[in-house]
Amino acid sequence: MDISLNQKEKILDVKNITKEFPGVKALTNFNFDLKKGEVHCLIGENGAGKSTFIKILSGAFKPNSGEIYINNGKHYYLTPYLARKTGIQTVYQEDILVPQITAAENIFLGSEIDNQKFFINYNKIIKLAENLAEQIGINIKVNEIYERLSPSDQQFVKILKALAQKPQILILDEPTQAFNIKDIGLIIQMVKKISREGVSVIYIVHNLDEIIQVADRVTVLRDGIKINTHDKNTETLNTDNLAKEMVGRPVDLFYKKKESKIGDFVFEVRGLKLTQSSKEINFKVRDGEILGIAGLKGAGCSEIARAIFGALKKYKGKVFYKDKDVTPENPIKAVHEGLSLLTEDKKIDGLFMGMPVDQNITIVGLDKLGKFFINLIKEKKFSEDYINKLNIKTPYLNKEVRFLSGGNQQKVVLAKWLFKGVNILIVIEPTHGIDVNAKTEVYELFTSLAESGKSIIMISSEMPELISISDRVIVIRNFEISKELTGDEITEENILSGFMEWK
Repeated sequence: MDISLNQKEKILDVKNITKEFPGVKALTNFNFDLKKGEVHCLIGENGAGKSTFIKILSGAFKPNSGEIYINNGKHYYLTPYLARKTGIQTVYQEDILVPQITAAENIFLGSEIDNQKFFINYNKIIKLAENLAEQIGINIKVNEIYERLSPSDQQFVKILKALAQKPQILILDEPTQAFNIKDIGLIIQMVKKISREGVSVIYIVHNLDEIIQVADRVTVLRDGIKINTHDKNTETLNTDNLAKEMVGRPVDLFYKKKESKIGDFVFEVRGLKLTQSSKEINFKVRDGEILGIAGLKGAGCSEIARAIFGALKKYKGKVFYKDKDVTPENPIKAVHEGLSLLTEDKKIDGLFMGMPVDQNITIVGLDKLGKFFINLIKEKKFSEDYINKLNIKTPYLNKEVRFLSGGNQQKVVLAKWLFKGVNILIVIEPTHGIDVNAKTEVYELFTSLAESGKSIIMISSEMPELISISDRVIVIRNFEISKELTGDEITEENILSGFMEWK
């Protein structure tokens, strides 16, 4: 018989933790506890203090005040070594593994299992990695080179690496960011299995429906202050209430798109085939239209976007803008023809994370700032204009973009392409990993851009997003269009049915 949550012992008890940075109070007298074998979700907008709290528990940050009790042992702060020694393992959003070695080698890197002085038993590592994956219900090729794995399998490897250390406390930071709707369920099942076996999990995610499914308790953070903690199966634990507490006001989880005038067809993808055996893909986009593209991971949505942009080699196909053939051979030509691509991983191929905000905004349009030398006065003016237009929250222009929240980083990517003056915006997972309030701001930006005449092709795995702001939706299955939906046809049921059937 399961022990009720109330009867379970506390494995972690954080009392009155405060953390200040110059000019910013990231956490204020924050209290949080974790019981043995529970999943305790921590939620809040970007900038609420979640990342700061994780880094305090992992030993990366030292709090200004407060106490941390782990198994009743008192600590004023943790070091990375002490965090690991006390059984805390953290799986971050960022990839910190070695791309060129196998998944199994990554799992046991730094904690090699053999006592041999010079050699490691590779076959033994493979077997142990396979057994570990099997224990928690993961099907993964552990002998595959890490960088060749899918993003979701790479995430599984990071989790397996943490579990190989036999942690008491496992911190998962946005563990499902690389997953489609179906595979998110696999992560939830895995987390529940881990917790049943006695591992305590701190689970951080922006998807509120996911939180309801996985959480035993949920704590809400806002502006560094604890707002509330909700127990599972209580009336207060619902998406509407959580969203309201996160932002301090009522929030509609489904954005209400304004009616706007849509013009004639201006953009066309004709006869696109990614491989010789795949079927042709044909679609058009109107002036001022938001065309949603839906599909499960691996269905071909991202590949279609990259092929249109010239970033992925295709077997055949043409791209037209206002009846002119603008088929790009590479991304440089695509940008020259007025196309832009906002990828799902802005930190890798959307932004220069170590460069300031203003330089990220102007980087693709340096020709506008001078022929031989960059006019810094112009750069400052243009950057300030786009920061104001897009409501980008940054303390100053030369703030490194890596210090901005996920939502504001996405706005900087948009500002970059708008500064360049593109006509077609192709966006992949535009709000992945950003909070409820920031999502609404991105939707409003897309709506206003469409009203101004921009055409937007939006690839998303989030149903509310597709339903809320798309004028039309095409569903992709196995690299071809299985369904096209308009108006009242754009429903979750119809989109899901498109994943299963052919046109």
